Amino acid sequence: MAGIVGYGVHVPSYRIKVEEIAKVWGDDAKAISRGLVMQEKSVPGPDEDTATISVEAARNALKRAMIDPQKIGAVYVGSESHPYAVKPTATIVAEAVEAAPEMTAADLEFACKAGTAAMQVCMGLVDSGIIEYGLAIGSDTAQGAPGDALEYTASAGGAAYVIGKQNTVADFEGTYSFTSDTPDFYRREGQPYPKHGGRFTGEPAFFKHVLSGAKGLFDKIGTEASDYDHVVFHQPNGKFYIRVAKKLGFTEEQYKTGLLTPMIGNTYSGATPLGLAAVLDIAKPGDRIMAVSYGSGAGSDAFSMTVNDRIGDVQGNAPKVTDMISKKSYVDYAVYAKYKGKLRMAWMP
Repeated sequence: MAGIVGYGVHVPSYRIKVEEIAKVWGDDAKAISRGLVMQEKSVPGPDEDTATISVEAARNALKRAMIDPQKIGAVYVGSESHPYAVKPTATIVAEAVEAAPEMTAADLEFACKAGTAAMQVCMGLVDSGIIEYGLAIGSDTAQGAPGDALEYTASAGGAAYVIGKQNTVADFEGTYSFTSDTPDFYRREGQPYPKHGGRFTGEPAFFKHVLSGAKGLFDKIGTEASDYDHVVFHQPNGKFYIRVAKKLGFTEEQYKTGLLTPMIGNTYSGATPLGLAAVLDIAKPGDRIMAVSYGSGAGSDAFSMTVNDRIGDVQGNAPKVTDMISKKSYVDYAVYAKYKGKLRMAWMP
């Protein structure tokens, strides 16, 4: 099967703390931080959006892949915050990384699992021999209405993966998806903020699909939790991530590296790809990794992969996830609201 040839990430440097948001809405910051396992989240700057984040992540992925971008045969960008309703983000990325025009490109949407869906599409195209390399990206500048619970977690960031068969750093063993029409989280066209299904969000949405995706992959390739050195899940908050890991029998040592939400929030389509990148940053040859995404609406994509000897040659070729997390500048709620477009001008007649 195809494998990961290169990977790269980008996380905006601005941050806002949980207590800063709680102060504005009169909430109990300690209770929220403890309940969601959240400390702070990333905030996109006024010149950052899904396209710019995707471009930076893609450039970093190519630094590790060390391939001619002209060999990229497909670019897919998964997001629920594409800057244009009619115009693809994928073509912007392709042009920015100097890919050849003889390629296919498209934007994907499936809430927070659009990035892993892009990886699966690239895997299929590579395995079929239609393309030599594919570029799959999960990136978002997530939205949360003022005062909504989502405002504590919805953040920004993304990760990109070059998928191919030559000079891989990790080789896919299998992938499995579980999908259903389950109410959870949605935003209609033209609405600035999403809504969530409340009681459906945990069960039967997140936990049913992530557990089913993971167990389906176990059965498909004959593995169990103890066979893996690392595991990564979608992380709408830290609490759900840890709970689902324990339900599947994973230990803290296996899941802790990929848990990024407490430090940068929920990057939506970037969440699982970013967690996987954090694991690849510290992985050693022979390590086995499991990654399971989740997208509201609802579905999960699960992957199993084994790291090979080339990983040590590329880890230092581009910024690591920890580099992105440590580079930060705090903003208050007023600046955060300005950057996120929460302040809208009211014109008087």
